[in-house]
Amino acid sequence: MSTANRGVNIGPPRFKIAVHSIVWLAKSGSILSSAMIASQVNSHATFMRRVMQSLATAGIVDSKGGREGGYVLRKSADEITLGEIYEAVSTAVEEPEVNVHCGEAGELLDVELERILQETEQRTIEYLRQYTITNVMERVEFFS
Repeated sequence: MSTANRGVNIGPPRFKIAVHSIVWLAKSGSILSSAMIASQVNSHATFMRRVMQSLATAGIVDSKGGREGGYVLRKSADEITLGEIYEAVSTAVEEPEVNVHCGEAGELLDVELERILQETEQRTIEYLRQYTITNVMERVEFFS
C-alpha cells in the first residue's frame, strides 16, 4: 500500500501548519500578517494567530503590532530546528483528555503508558532537532 496520499499525524496537530508558516516567513524574508500566512498555508487567520503566538512565546518569531504588523523570524532558518517548533506548538491546549476508569490495574497501565509516551515524545523532539528549516527547504528543493 502506498503512503504517498496518506497524511502522517504524529505529534501535535499544529506542528505541520507551524512548519509551513515558518518556511513561508523564511522564504519571504519580511513581515507577514497572519492573514497572509494563513492564505499561503490554506488555514484561517484566527487559527494562525494562535499558532504564531505559540511560536512567539517560544522565541521563534517576533510579533509586530499595528496596521503594518505581522510576524517575522527572530532568528535565521538555519538556526530554527523542527524540535523547537514541535515543542512550541505541543504546549498548546488541544482538547480535554477523556478519563477511562478501569480499576487499579487500569490506573497502573495508564501510568506505564504515560511514561512510554513521554519517552517517545522526548526521543521525537531529539530527532527533530537534527533538522533545521533550511534543511527542510533544501530537501524539498524549495528554492528551485
